[in-house]
Amino acid sequence: MAEPVWLGVDLGTQSVRALAVDGTGRQVAAAARPLTGHRDGPRHEQDPAHWWAATEEALAAVTERLTGRPVGALAVCATSGTVLLTDPDGTPRTPGLMYDDTRAGDLAAQAQEAGADLWATLGYRMQPAWALPKLLWWRDQGLLTGDARLAHQPDVITAALVGHPVASDTSHVLKTGYDLVADRWPEPILRRLRLDPAMLPQVVRPGTVLGTVRPAAARTTGLPVGTPVVAGMTDGCAAQLAAGALDIGQWNTVLGTTLAVKGVSRRLPQDPTGAVYSHRAPHADRWLPGGASSTGAGAIRALFPDADQPALAALTAAAARVTEVPLCYPLVGQGERFPFVAPLARGFLGAGPLLADEGRASEHDDPTRFAAVCTGVAHVERLSFELLAAAGCDVGGPVAFTGGAARNDWWNQLRCDLLGVPVRLPENPEPGLGMAVLAAGAVGGDIPAAARRLVRLRRALIPDPARTEALLPGYRAFVAELAGRGWLDPRLTERST
Repeated sequence: MAEPVWLGVDLGTQSVRALAVDGTGRQVAAAARPLTGHRDGPRHEQDPAHWWAATEEALAAVTERLTGRPVGALAVCATSGTVLLTDPDGTPRTPGLMYDDTRAGDLAAQAQEAGADLWATLGYRMQPAWALPKLLWWRDQGLLTGDARLAHQPDVITAALVGHPVASDTSHVLKTGYDLVADRWPEPILRRLRLDPAMLPQVVRPGTVLGTVRPAAARTTGLPVGTPVVAGMTDGCAAQLAAGALDIGQWNTVLGTTLAVKGVSRRLPQDPTGAVYSHRAPHADRWLPGGASSTGAGAIRALFPDADQPALAALTAAAARVTEVPLCYPLVGQGERFPFVAPLARGFLGAGPLLADEGRASEHDDPTRFAAVCTGVAHVERLSFELLAAAGCDVGGPVAFTGGAARNDWWNQLRCDLLGVPVRLPENPEPGLGMAVLAAGAVGGDIPAAARRLVRLRRALIPDPARTEALLPGYRAFVAELAGRGWLDPRLTERST
């Protein structure tokens, strides 16, 4: 009998992507179907029925290419903080309020105040786009009637696959206020907010089998009847699994428009600044701490909006020859959330702003600006790991680099040298692969072992100690500049000197 394949479904903002891999992580089939939504100022909604229709089509396209190969299991990841109301049988009652919908922003302070002690223990503050404020908005709209139920985005898909309402997972419920330490809904806080705990779903750990594929779903998706459906994780955690960062001290940095860092810790980190928050790991009694910066490669797009790939390659080659790199904090908008919390922070390049005023020429040439942004991102990345270390995390590495910017080999080596730890570049760092890893590990009983089998490496990097030493003075000057602007906690400044 043929070896089984493992399926992952990534329910994103613009599309649903499904993929299947074999027992070595080789991609056997993949397909995507588009999603559309409706935006109106702070509101962003999608139709849950469209989520399922697009998932059916994507899965059907994948299973058609499997030509009868057995499917071991599948898991689903989705956007964090996307929620909807359903009937008791799981029928959607409202549109899905998306992860970036901030209509309930004015209610975030109410949610924060009601559970401030617990949120501090868990290491975060309630944010305007999180799910708990959205529940308060529904409350104030009179929509939380006696039989209303809350569901999270992936629950729509897993319920449709197995044919009945399902439990949510501890990853997707983080922004709804679930107590990850006590492993229960914080009923006193919910009642203080005039929310009935009975409307909230049962919660299980990621990797728990929720049920098996029912005949009706099998007919439309092509999945074999009885295929195990496994509780998933948020897309950010799924990307971490796809990078293979599941052992203590291992980390994944995703560098796209913004910079996100996630890793593994033996205990819940304690960060008094509130910049770090943690998910429960799907294996052992471990935590997945991290944070998301507002800086990243988006600064390059802002500075060089018309640059195509050949132009970026030429800028990279020229930047590698720059000898005097000005300090740069590569923030395009206003406000930082990680590795420090500073609502008024603005980007800078040398002595001026990151983006020159209209009609005013920059004092630096293009290669210097490019080199400064790349170095500034590397500085933010190193500072992120120093914050995580101060919070009690093991940051010994290795670190997996993923995201669109990981295609730039020169930038990768610069970041590796500044971090001073080995770096791995995964071959296929898609969230869908992370869900295939979770599905395989759940069935096999060892999720880290599944990651070691299924996550394939494209390349490995080793830091150059001499280059690391040469880069440290610039990093220390960067930290001193942030401290001088009043953005950085003095305790972290002392650690960086």
